[in-house]
Amino acid sequence: MIRNKIQDWLRKNKVEGRLEHPADKKFGDFSVRTGSEVKLTNSDLVDKVEFVAGFTNIYLSPEVLIDRAQKIKDGKFKKDLARGKNKTMVIDYSAPNIAKAFGIGHLRSTNIGQAIYNLYEILGWKCIGDNHLGDWGTQFGKLIVAIKKWGKTAVDRMTVEDLEKLYVKFHQEAKKDENLVGEGRNWFLKLEKGDTEAKSIWQKCVEISLKEFNKIYDLLGVKIDYAYGESFYEDKMPAVVEMLVNKNLIKESQGAKIVEFKNMPPAMVEKSNGTTTYFTRDLATIKYRVETWNPDLMIYEIGADQSLHCRQLFETAKKLGFTNDFYHVAHGLIRWEGGKFSTRKGETIHLSEVIDRAMEEAKKIAPNNSQEQIKAVAIGAIKFNDLAQDPKKDIVFDWQRVMSMEGNSGPYLQYTYARCVSVMAKKKLDVRNKKPEKENWNEEEMNLLREFYKFEEKIVEAADRFAPSVLAEYLLNLARSYNEFYAKNRIIGEKEEANRLFLTESTASILKQGLELLGIETVKKM
Repeated sequence: MIRNKIQDWLRKNKVEGRLEHPADKKFGDFSVRTGSEVKLTNSDLVDKVEFVAGFTNIYLSPEVLIDRAQKIKDGKFKKDLARGKNKTMVIDYSAPNIAKAFGIGHLRSTNIGQAIYNLYEILGWKCIGDNHLGDWGTQFGKLIVAIKKWGKTAVDRMTVEDLEKLYVKFHQEAKKDENLVGEGRNWFLKLEKGDTEAKSIWQKCVEISLKEFNKIYDLLGVKIDYAYGESFYEDKMPAVVEMLVNKNLIKESQGAKIVEFKNMPPAMVEKSNGTTTYFTRDLATIKYRVETWNPDLMIYEIGADQSLHCRQLFETAKKLGFTNDFYHVAHGLIRWEGGKFSTRKGETIHLSEVIDRAMEEAKKIAPNNSQEQIKAVAIGAIKFNDLAQDPKKDIVFDWQRVMSMEGNSGPYLQYTYARCVSVMAKKKLDVRNKKPEKENWNEEEMNLLREFYKFEEKIVEAADRFAPSVLAEYLLNLARSYNEFYAKNRIIGEKEEANRLFLTESTASILKQGLELLGIETVKKM
């Protein structure tokens, strides 16, 4: 990676400081604050060095830029990124709840989680994705009560939407009848103890939900390695509780079992009625993952509202002797303008509705494309709208923004790729074995050439920051640079055709590779 080589060169010259890309390309490819002018030894990487206003500005040589672009274009750069060799990462992502339709709110975890998985994989890590399904807990006791009281058909003939409506009805009725909450707790206790009726109803709810979720994953092009629901850890919790007891971490509190912390509220291990908690199941999950995969890093791509839970969980895991690294990618919520979505109140947007509408919008801008290409544009619009934004920030759900087919969007990148493909289809020269000239580049050509090498470092930065938005922003900048170059320069039939085809092929290759890392397909025509 060129950045690393420049840093090594500066260190040899005893120059320390943060290496940055100047906002204005006229100040070079890299800049470091040195305060005063410094004397640097020659480097094959560097064309020239200038000192301006306390900064040492470094300009890479065209030969280096071309050679690196060639390597990236041909996909031969990946071995240079293999920082994760012999390392294993487990990422917990998506995790929809059984008996609830796959809502727009679960899109963030699914998209961001899959993109982080892809980024770590290209960096050489062995990656394991685990879909920690929400298929256990008191809510299932409530759902069983609702099914028995208000279900109008046999459970196995219900849809996820039917189950979700019954869950909403339970909470509406519980406002009038406080006894319903107790009934729900009792039915979950029966479920935990293996009651035949409770287990049968629950199993049917799981099967109905998984069928629906898999349809969504197929549409999104997402395939998660494992889908171990919370119920998978039911028989593994006693061992974790025993570990907590042996480490003297369990305290009794009003009949419940808790773990206390110095700077946080306590976490509940077992309720007073003997039922287990989300916290206990997550500890059992960590134990299983360590014993099964022994990962160096465990990433939890779950909402920012789970930050306290994650801090409690990670601290307890360390106290139990798990030395693995843990990281919580705390994504913000997708909200209404009036506040947070709530399944209990029936205020949610199903992802299937968003996809259907996106398909209709995609048909308007790509009317001559096949159904598969239209789907790629629609899904690309939805995914990129999410991935291009800072994971930590909340997103106010805005139909126009989600469906935007112009500007800073997935379709804009897909259109730029299709434009490159169209140019290459008209080429008159065979440039496979013809290297571009190293001199006589105009401003737009040079500006584009100076974007390519950054692809590698943006992959690394996006992984290090657990932020696919870093890569998304880079791809947008690349597309803008190409479109500016395209608008001002004829390509086919010009004496510069070889150079300009090289720029076009490099742009297309990086857009394709970058979008694939974000889980977005390219299309050859729009």
